[in-house]
Amino acid sequence: MVEDVSKIYKIYEKPSDRLKQYFSKNKKYYREFSALHKMSLRVRRGETFGIVGRNGSGKSTLLQMICGTVMPTTGSIQVHGRIAALLELGAGFNPEFTGRENIFLNAAILGYPKNKIEKKIDEIIQFSELEGFIDQPVKTYSSGMYARLAFSVAIHVEPEILIVDEALAVGDARFVAKCMRRINDIKESGATIIFVSHDISSIRTLCDRVLWLDRGKEIDVGDVFPITSRYMEYMFKDSDGLQTSSDHPSTEPEQIDLVESLDTRPSSHWGSHTGTIKYAAVQNIQGKKADLISWGMDIKISIRYKLNEEIANDNLTVAFSIKDLKGNDIVVAVSKQVIDDGSEYSERRVDFSLKNYLSPGKYLLVATVEKRNGSDVHYYEYYEGAHYFVSISDETMFGVFCPDVEVNSVSL
Repeated sequence: MVEDVSKIYKIYEKPSDRLKQYFSKNKKYYREFSALHKMSLRVRRGETFGIVGRNGSGKSTLLQMICGTVMPTTGSIQVHGRIAALLELGAGFNPEFTGRENIFLNAAILGYPKNKIEKKIDEIIQFSELEGFIDQPVKTYSSGMYARLAFSVAIHVEPEILIVDEALAVGDARFVAKCMRRINDIKESGATIIFVSHDISSIRTLCDRVLWLDRGKEIDVGDVFPITSRYMEYMFKDSDGLQTSSDHPSTEPEQIDLVESLDTRPSSHWGSHTGTIKYAAVQNIQGKKADLISWGMDIKISIRYKLNEEIANDNLTVAFSIKDLKGNDIVVAVSKQVIDDGSEYSERRVDFSLKNYLSPGKYLLVATVEKRNGSDVHYYEYYEGAHYFVSISDETMFGVFCPDVEVNSVSL
């Protein structure tokens, strides 16, 4: 439990100012930097709790105080359970020691008995995939090898609380996938996990709740999907006019008064020209809006929009994605550049035709009108939650996207 915690650092312009301050009681030779401001937070036992925020928002400072490596300036923190933390790459490692020696050192720092780590040493080395380098000094390791070893130790010391702060960012995709599976196993065992990442899809997949920090202050805390939607909107717009949680007390999507043909419960809605999209829905083959679609059914994604004189027609594209309720993109498609037919400001429609191969469940439609120029994308309108719908099937299906796959069996 974090109760009214603040962290203020003293910033000295030159080393001699520290000495002057030691002998001075009335004059300040430093300026104060507030890394965290009056933070109160309760993470429940067995919960997977995410933290998002841009660089410098106070995420790492908060985690360091929870772990006890940094003391708060004001307030109190209570932790119940053994913590295994991946805060900084190679933290707790001695670069002169070998990988094997650092396993014992790191486990001891985490409070794990030597006799138990001896029984798990082979499993740790195997998971890290460093068998050929484990008896070499870790100062010779790459950043990815550091991450493998640190993560492997942390997940094998049976933590009651696992803290991961962007430690997987340096790993290759295959190892990251293996780590994510292991984190899920730890989650299912009942451990508490605090997970910090810039990867929103990982936050949405793993976490039960999320905290959004910015400039040392809490912006919002609560349900993952609406908060991460607001966070992505903010990061795209890079706005200075950010509201804190006291200004925005509810995590429910804001009710936006739009035309009747659009769902009025968007989880995220923004862009430089909102109101450009007039209609977006999943339709059956007859062109009727379909809230219930069967697996294998032919469907259309229909988007109607209207430009104005402030929107240039060149490099204009219309796109859609279908997301699950955690916000993971399942299907994404982008139209080719819209052809200028001379009726530049009339209402237009773009249809995408496809078969429904979504496994049974609830989904939402995202519709966008964009300007694409290479890798640069400008959103005239981004409407996440234009249509909520359900996919159904008489058969039991596994996975999320289940296409009709042709199977040939051949005797050999």
